[in-house]
Amino acid sequence: MRFRPCIDIHNGKVKQIVGGSLKDSGDYAVDNFVSEKDAAWFARFYEKDELKGGHIIMLNPVSSPWFEATRAQAEAALGACPGTMQIGGGIHADNAEAYLEAGASHVIVTSYVFRDGRINLENLEKIRRRVGREHLVLDLSCRRKDGTYYIVTDRWQKFTEEELTPELLDELAGSCSEFLIHAVDVEGRAGGIEEGVARMLGDWGKIPVTYAGGVSGFEDLETLKKLGREKVDVTIGSALDLFGGSMPYNKVLSFFRR
Repeated sequence: MRFRPCIDIHNGKVKQIVGGSLKDSGDYAVDNFVSEKDAAWFARFYEKDELKGGHIIMLNPVSSPWFEATRAQAEAALGACPGTMQIGGGIHADNAEAYLEAGASHVIVTSYVFRDGRINLENLEKIRRRVGREHLVLDLSCRRKDGTYYIVTDRWQKFTEEELTPELLDELAGSCSEFLIHAVDVEGRAGGIEEGVARMLGDWGKIPVTYAGGVSGFEDLETLKKLGREKVDVTIGSALDLFGGSMPYNKVLSFFRR
C-alpha cells in the first residue's frame, strides 16, 4: 500500500472539488479548495519526498475556454519533474505520446476506451499499441446506481453500461499496467471511503491499483489497508492539509513509511 499524490487542475487552477458536482456546462464545480500555488510547485513538492506514481488530472473538456490554461499547468508540472507523475483528462491515441514526451510516466484513459456506454476494444488496442501497456493506466472511476457500481465517463458525468466487477478487471488487466479508480459518490467529500469498492479491489489485487475518494482521516487509511489487503494504493485529496484539510502531510508520509 502506497501513497499516490494528486494534482487536480480545473479552470487553470490546482483545486480539490466535490467530484459529483463537476459539469461541463459553464465549467462548473463545487470547490473545496483552490490553491495559490501552481501545478509545477506541487510536482516539485512531491518529488522532494521521492513520491512517484501520482496523477495529474485535467478536469476541463477540450471544448472549454479554460482547457488551454489547464493543459499549460499540467505540462509545466510534467516538465518540472519528468517521469514521476501520470496524466489524465482528454487522452486519446493521437495525443498520448505527446504527453509522454512532455514528461508523463503514464497516460490515464477513460472516455476514449469507454465509448457510447460500452468498452471500445478497438480504441483500447489502438492506444495500447501507441504507448505500450507499460505506460497505460485505465481509469475505472465508478458511481453507484441501483446498488451496483458502474463505470462513469466524461468527467464522471455519464454512466456506462459496464459494471465494475472482478471479471471486468480481469478482462482489461492485460492491456494496461495499472488501474485508477475514483469512487465518485464520495470523491471530494472527505466523509469516508466506499468500502465496497475497496474490498473488491483488495480481493482482486492482480496488478497495481490506486483508490481515490472519501478519505477523511487515518482511520479510513487503516480501513483501506485492511479491506485492500495492503495491495491497494491510495490518493488523499480534500482531507490533506495541503488542500485545506485536517490530515497533516508529514503524518501521512509517516503512516506509509512506518
